[in-house]
Amino acid sequence: MDLGIAGRKAVVCASSRGLGRACAFRLAEAGCEVVVNGRDQARTEGTAAEIAKATGAKVIPVAADVGTAAGQAALFAAMPEPDILVNNNAGPPFRDFRELDREKMLEGVTANMIVAIELIQRVIDPMKAKKFGRIVNITSGSVRMPLGGLDLSSGARAGLTAFLAGVARQVAADGVTINFLLPGTFATDRLMSNMKAVAEKQGISVEQASKARMATVPAKRFGEADEFGAACAFLCSAHAGYITGQNLLIDGGVFPGAF
Repeated sequence: MDLGIAGRKAVVCASSRGLGRACAFRLAEAGCEVVVNGRDQARTEGTAAEIAKATGAKVIPVAADVGTAAGQAALFAAMPEPDILVNNNAGPPFRDFRELDREKMLEGVTANMIVAIELIQRVIDPMKAKKFGRIVNITSGSVRMPLGGLDLSSGARAGLTAFLAGVARQVAADGVTINFLLPGTFATDRLMSNMKAVAEKQGISVEQASKARMATVPAKRFGEADEFGAACAFLCSAHAGYITGQNLLIDGGVFPGAF
């Protein structure tokens, strides 16, 4: 399918690896000019080069922490008025809520709510002026199905979801959409690290730990980053202009609800 966004400009945060990388790849494949972002310069530049070689697209590496003013400035210096913004950020570590002091809670809310809002504030008016904009926020399946130990992540991301639900309706008439992708268990470096930790704790192999986790997923497998990237690219496409303010849960059927 031609997504109708060839020539559009896209910024994908935290895209040097994992789900963010998959989103950047699929947008580049669709013909977009893409900013790839990460904190590690070598990894970010390497990812950008790989995507450019595979797709033929123009891919700009920006090594920066977008949680800082300097990082945000670097992002928009590379691409001042993107047509597409994909917000992505790692969540706080697994931790009992009793261990959270005020500083840790503020850090979590800043990283998983405030930073995305700040970036949207920078892009929203130029998108409205052009009568086209696509904003996709990568949150978590825990927004729909909170997990103990991920309370800060769930709370901050649910806050972002509620905050932007109203914003989405304000800009819909201007051709700007704001949606959310909620990943479940995907085969990423972070998941494999978690599986290794579980295996060590339980005295089993990583393969056994992975199989046990897969057994809890109705699809009986982990998600692939590329299929997540494809979903992101569709929400950014010319065909998705009537989809806004929505949460697309991609979890292999784990969430048991009908709606």
